[in-house]
Amino acid sequence: MTGSSLLERARDLLPAMVDAVEALVTVESPSEDVDACRAVAQEAVGIFEGWLPEPARIEEHEGRPVWRWGAAQPRVLLLGHLDTVWPMGSLQRLPFTNDGERITGPGCFDMKAGVVQGWAAMAMLGLTEADGIGMLLTTDEEIGSHRSRALLADASAQAEAVLVLEPSVDGALKTSRKGTSWYQVAFTGRAAHAGLDPDKGINALLAASQLALDSSAWADSSEGTTVTPTLMSAGTTANTVPASASLTVDVRAWTSAEQQRVDASFRSWQPGYGAGLEIGGGIDRPALEPESSAALFVQARAAAKTLDLPALEGRAVGGASDGNITAAAGHPTLDGLGAVGDGAHADHEWVSVPALAERAALLASLLNT
Repeated sequence: MTGSSLLERARDLLPAMVDAVEALVTVESPSEDVDACRAVAQEAVGIFEGWLPEPARIEEHEGRPVWRWGAAQPRVLLLGHLDTVWPMGSLQRLPFTNDGERITGPGCFDMKAGVVQGWAAMAMLGLTEADGIGMLLTTDEEIGSHRSRALLADASAQAEAVLVLEPSVDGALKTSRKGTSWYQVAFTGRAAHAGLDPDKGINALLAASQLALDSSAWADSSEGTTVTPTLMSAGTTANTVPASASLTVDVRAWTSAEQQRVDASFRSWQPGYGAGLEIGGGIDRPALEPESSAALFVQARAAAKTLDLPALEGRAVGGASDGNITAAAGHPTLDGLGAVGDGAHADHEWVSVPALAERAALLASLLNT
């Protein structure tokens, strides 16, 4: 199928794509609500019946529903998620709208429109499971994909390419992503009366404060590494030396080496004030480094040229996705192939309607390479 015919076919499918986005958006699916995620996965199976002859399926992995189509370990894996950050009831305040140019609604940009673009691309090519292409949609991506880690590893085990349907950045693809690390540190001290005998106590709050200050110094602006203490709690009453405290620290880095450096600093740090500590968490999603996406990005640019679309740009972004996980496992991974729009996780979330067809055609061209 030529570039022009792909684009024409995608535009023919545009009304069905808009209807499918509306159907997904109007089934709210916050990550924490497993029943809601199960409902949207079931809705997605029903919608997909009209796109390809071979049906999709729902599987359960570690108590979470996932939507799948194709081989368990495909040659090319389309990757996305159906969960959103929006709590139940958000649709009443932010209803689905479509004025012909823009779609709005909770989760439309991140990333239900990208899911539909993936379906349209597969339908345009008339794929069957024998083509070696599969699609996996998880339901816990927005809360770290901890229940999906083993499944992601298994599904991508034979993948020569992983195409991630997360939203674009102003139309640009995501050619690198920062890795994320989270540290939850618990401090143990000893309570004492703050007025009568504070010296008999061990102040866990001071130890936590010490780590907050020390860890901030482990950031490296020249490498783009950030280390940000974000949450701290301590104490029981205003006149008691805190016997316990907790500190959460967010770490972002462009390279795995930087993540490892900061991790080593956490592991070797020793508290003062006589307090004990226990470090939880650590490296969560490794960095998606540019080398992982370089070859696929070249192919995507060539596909856009064939379709007579504007030249594609690549962008490095701070947030992580499941593409970080597949890239770290050594599978070529290109992210940001989903919707064109803006406002992920924000009230003004929107999706470009014309770009739904354009990006579906782009994805179909990539799959046809």
